[in-house]
Amino acid sequence: MPKLLEVKNLRTQFFTQDGVVHAVNGISYSVDKSETVAIVGESGSGKSVGVMSLIRLIPQPPGKIVDGEVWFDGQDLLKLGEDELRDIRGNRIAMIFQDPMTSLNPVLTIGRQITEALELHMNMNKEQARKRAVQLLEMVGIPGAAARLDDYPHQFSGGMRQRVMIAMGLSCDPQLLIADEPTTALDVTIQAQIVDLTRRLQDELGMAIIWITHDLGVVAGMAQRVIVMYAGFIVEESAVADIYAQPRHPYTLGLLRSIPRLDLGRQKRLVPIDGLPPDLLEPPTHCPFAPRCQFVMDKCWQENPPLVEVAPHHKAACWVDLSGVKVQVTEGDKVSA
Repeated sequence: MPKLLEVKNLRTQFFTQDGVVHAVNGISYSVDKSETVAIVGESGSGKSVGVMSLIRLIPQPPGKIVDGEVWFDGQDLLKLGEDELRDIRGNRIAMIFQDPMTSLNPVLTIGRQITEALELHMNMNKEQARKRAVQLLEMVGIPGAAARLDDYPHQFSGGMRQRVMIAMGLSCDPQLLIADEPTTALDVTIQAQIVDLTRRLQDELGMAIIWITHDLGVVAGMAQRVIVMYAGFIVEESAVADIYAQPRHPYTLGLLRSIPRLDLGRQKRLVPIDGLPPDLLEPPTHCPFAPRCQFVMDKCWQENPPLVEVAPHHKAACWVDLSGVKVQVTEGDKVSA
C-alpha cells in the first residue's frame, strides 16, 4: 500500500554570515493515510525546519533544501513549480503554526481569512464560502460562529485563535495536516482541549497528521508513531507505546526522565539532560549527543551511528544497547547501560 507521504534523505541548510547552519541532516520517514506521527525534540533540533521544508516554506535565501525527495501522493514536492505547489499547499496539505497571533492577519476579519482559501482552492463564491466558514467555526467549537465571522483576531482569546487556525487548516479538507507546536503558547487546560479537538476532527475527516512538539507528554494519547530528532538527525523512531516502555536512544531516555509522572506516587526529583545542544555550524563527525550522553564510549566520538532497526518496527541511532535501562530514575538509583 503506497504511503501518503515519503521523505527521503532531506537536507536543509542556512547560509549565514557566520557559516553554514546544518539544520536538517538527511532525514527519512513516511506517513500513512489517516495516521498521526509525532516529531519530538528540543528547540533547535530541526523538527520545524524539517516539516516547513516539505512544502518549501523556509525563506530562500538564506535557507536552501540541498538534497532529498518529498513524495506526496505520487508527486515529488521539491520538483514542482510554484503554481503547482500552491495548489497543494493550503489545500491538500495544511499547516497550523505555533503562535496564531503571528499567523493571522490583524487587519482582516476572521471570516475573510477563512473564505479566502475557500474561494481560491474550492472555487466557491462569497456566499458559499461564508456559509462554509460558519460551519468550520462551529466544527472547532467557537460559540456564536456566524456572529464572530466579522471579528478581528485581537477579539479572540489565545485558545480561540488557535481554534480559528485549525478551522482555516481544515477548510479545504486536507489529506495531511501539519501542526507545528500548536499548543505551546496555551495553558494546560486549553492544550488538552486543542489535542482532544484535533483527535476528534481526525476521526471525523480521516486526515493524516504530523504533530510537532518538544513535549513527549502531549503525544502519548494521540500519535501512533513517534520520531525523535536531535541536531537535525532522526535518532529514534518507533510506535508510541514502545517509545514510552523501552526507549533505545539516550536522548529519548533523557526526555522521558524529565516528564513529571503521577503513577509513581510521590514524585521524585526530575533528571535533567546535562549540557547544551550542539553548534549546528559544525557538521558532526561523531554522535551529536555524545557530549551530553551518560553512556558515551570511545566509538561514539569516532563515528556517527546510522539509524537502524533495533527491534521490530523500532529504529535507533546509537552504538549502545539500552534495552535493559529503566525509564524512571529515582533518588538513590544507579544508572547503568
